[in-house]
Amino acid sequence: MGLLAMRRSKLEMHIDILKVLARHGPLKLTHIMYKANINCSVLKQHLNFLIQQNLIEEQTLQKKRHKTIVVYAITEKGRTVLKYFWELNNALQIIEGAQKVPPLLY
Repeated sequence: MGLLAMRRSKLEMHIDILKVLARHGPLKLTHIMYKANINCSVLKQHLNFLIQQNLIEEQTLQKKRHKTIVVYAITEKGRTVLKYFWELNNALQIIEGAQKVPPLLY
């Protein structure tokens, strides 16, 4: 039997989307889909949630010949959340690597 793939939590998928947008700038839906490795229907649900939370925003860009495209960009609030996540993640990795102290006995 092969190794079972670990499923990502909603939080992990939200963070992955924020990371992609922070790293690559405003992107179209399909580009986020491939870079974050999330299927289209699930991605749309996560994007809607992140928009409602004001972590990302939908932007409409004018292209040549009056053609418009929709892209998604991380907001300042989204960057702040991502920064706090990285700080928390780093703090937890330090704690995990530290020698465990036994709990106090009462």
